[in-house]
Amino acid sequence: MRGWVNFREFYIDATGGRRKITAMTNEEWRKLLSVTPFDIVKVLLTAAIILFVNKIQLFSDKLSALLIALPLTSLLAMIWMWHGGQSSGKIAGHAEGTFWFVLPTLPMFLILPWMMRSGWSFWSALAANCAITTLFFWFTVVLLRKFGIDLMPK
Repeated sequence: MRGWVNFREFYIDATGGRRKITAMTNEEWRKLLSVTPFDIVKVLLTAAIILFVNKIQLFSDKLSALLIALPLTSLLAMIWMWHGGQSSGKIAGHAEGTFWFVLPTLPMFLILPWMMRSGWSFWSALAANCAITTLFFWFTVVLLRKFGIDLMPK
C-alpha cells in the first residue's frame, strides 16, 4: 500500500521494497525538544571548536581551511550519537549519508572563489552557491536512486 494510512503511518517504495515510515509520537517529540545539561555541554563544546577554528583563520587561512576540512562536526555528531545509545546501524547510516551529501557541496569551494575573484559581491556569490549546491544535492539524490541508494524518501 502506498499513501497515507490513519495519519500515523505511511509506506514508501524504497529500492524495490516497501518500507513503513511512522509519524513521530508525542513521546518522541518530547525527547526531541527537551534540553538536558549534557545537550548544553555538547553545544558549548561544538561552538568552542568552531570559534577556535575561526580564530586560527585570523593568522592562517590555510591552517583554518585544513581544520574545517576535517570532519569534526561529523565526528562529534557520531560521538554524541554513540553516547546517546544509538545503534551501530544508525551511526553507520549517518556516516554513509554524510559521505554522499558531502560530494555535492565540493563544487562550491571552487565556484565561490571564482565568482568572488570575478567581481561578485560576497552575498551574491554566497546566495548563488547555495542555489547551485541545492541543485547538486537534488541531482545527487536522483542519480544515486538509479544505483539503488535512496538518501531521501520520495
